[in-house]
Amino acid sequence: MSTSLRASVSPFGQSRVTLTRQHPIHHLPAFAFSASDSQPYTSLLRYSWEANRRRYPRRSAMSYCDVQPSFPSDSPELISESDFEKVVSPDGYVSICGFGSLLSEKSARSTFPNLINFRVGRLNGFQRVFAHAAPIFFERGIANPETKEISSLSVEPCEGEILMVTVFEIQRSEIPSFIEREHEFRFLAVTPEAIDGNRYTSPAPKLILISNRVLVWILMQVLCARYSDDEYFQNRCKGSQEIYFQRYGRYNIDKIWRDDILPCRVYLRHCVLAAKNLGDAVYNNFVDHTFLGDRKTTIREYLATTGSGIMEEEPPELLKSRYGG
Repeated sequence: MSTSLRASVSPFGQSRVTLTRQHPIHHLPAFAFSASDSQPYTSLLRYSWEANRRRYPRRSAMSYCDVQPSFPSDSPELISESDFEKVVSPDGYVSICGFGSLLSEKSARSTFPNLINFRVGRLNGFQRVFAHAAPIFFERGIANPETKEISSLSVEPCEGEILMVTVFEIQRSEIPSFIEREHEFRFLAVTPEAIDGNRYTSPAPKLILISNRVLVWILMQVLCARYSDDEYFQNRCKGSQEIYFQRYGRYNIDKIWRDDILPCRVYLRHCVLAAKNLGDAVYNNFVDHTFLGDRKTTIREYLATTGSGIMEEEPPELLKSRYGG
């Protein structure tokens, strides 16, 4: 009896790794995919054996990525809520990739109380940047327009970068809450790796037998990436000045995505503490691979110079739990 592996491509850039046999199988084979013990089954994004082994070298401190990066073709965009159905697992879960405040499980559960499988992963080919104004900071009274300390985090493609991120699953019913929470972002479907470098799969990878073929499903995650002002206005605000005003204009924000602003102090402290709580590897990755809008200054450098003192400042009393790392 012979066995062979092959990959096939389906709509939306999805592909399947299939095992074919000439005769019916009586037991399920084991595949060399790493997984945690309690991950749900999800759809498969475009995948290749070569990509699974690819490693990016650390980026030179003297180089930085384009301010207006192009998004990779193997990270399809989820434009509407209906697009999220393409990444919902057979058992009704969507996998989320966190890189800023969602490095904190407490923060994640404040929005998604029923999340499961909170864990650390690694995302190749993206960098973190403080380059967009966040209305939530104005709403909560922690933005400082005078000093331009009003920025939250987003990610954008950058070849050579590796980000330590968190990964967790939410129920399909929570998708509207997720979109509302991350309203200003571009949603991409990406495939982070587990810490050991392998792609996430289901527990004992999900093997679906169709005729004489076994399909192996690989986890894909939703990532909140950099948008543009024009796309945000057209896609999220539906071209409505009224919607834009309710979300941004009333805070005197006429441009969301900009490179001349600085991190909101309370938010930056929260993200650094959250990263530190996940261990030295995540902490060092955060401070060395997160940049100001110039895409040159790292957070480690910023905290040692202009941003010195941020880590010693306590959040307002009512926000101590929310922004406590």
